[in-house]
Amino acid sequence: MSNENITTIHEFDFNLICEFFLNIPRQGPGSPEVTLKALSFIDNLTDQSVIADIGCGTGGQTMVMAQHTPGHISGFDIFPAFIDRFNDNARKLNVQNRVKGIVRSMENLPFKDEELDLIWSEGAIYNIGFERGFTEWRKFLKPGGYIAVTETSWFTEQRPAEIEKYCKPHFPEINTISHKVAQIQKAGYMPVASFILPTTCWTDHYFTPLIKAQEVFLEKYAGNKTAEEFIALQNKDIAMYNTYKDFYGYVFYIAKKVEY
Repeated sequence: MSNENITTIHEFDFNLICEFFLNIPRQGPGSPEVTLKALSFIDNLTDQSVIADIGCGTGGQTMVMAQHTPGHISGFDIFPAFIDRFNDNARKLNVQNRVKGIVRSMENLPFKDEELDLIWSEGAIYNIGFERGFTEWRKFLKPGGYIAVTETSWFTEQRPAEIEKYCKPHFPEINTISHKVAQIQKAGYMPVASFILPTTCWTDHYFTPLIKAQEVFLEKYAGNKTAEEFIALQNKDIAMYNTYKDFYGYVFYIAKKVEY
């Protein structure tokens, strides 16, 4: 279960991944403040706007959007349990009439050409590939429509060999911010903004609830080697981030579709 002795989350059973991450509010680094900051760069949303949150998880960021954005939002994820929780969260906020979760792969979205005003994807586009996502999803956006995603990126041109070796299997397309912006332009967008997510998006909003969930998980699966390896991977991720956070992290990229 290794790639140069480095295990990645994709090597574990989907059901195990889903069960664990169902117990934390966010399935990746982020925060309500960061979601709202990215949203502030999006213009001209109305009650008629059509928004897609691709790789929505249980909808932590989607529910923030729903409370601060008009329009209809569809969330897509491949895990049915995530979508069940997503729709429960929408009902609790009384936004179920315009916010709906759907079990669907990001490779098989149900939209017509130029149907969407906004595509959102926090911590998920890497599953299809950053460049591929920007290229293939572009057709779904109306002229002048926006896309906003978070992607793991290098903050420096040079970095220690240990973190470079560790990140490559986890994030095969990791690159510098300038390289990512160039990919966005090449795919037919005008870059609008990019900013690095604060450390608290990792530590307070992701790692803290993650560690609490680990205790419950390990108690349930005491003696289960696969479960223990899964938690060990998470703890390795935490240790590497705490050591090398000056060199990499999540970056929010916001761009606007342009016509040629």
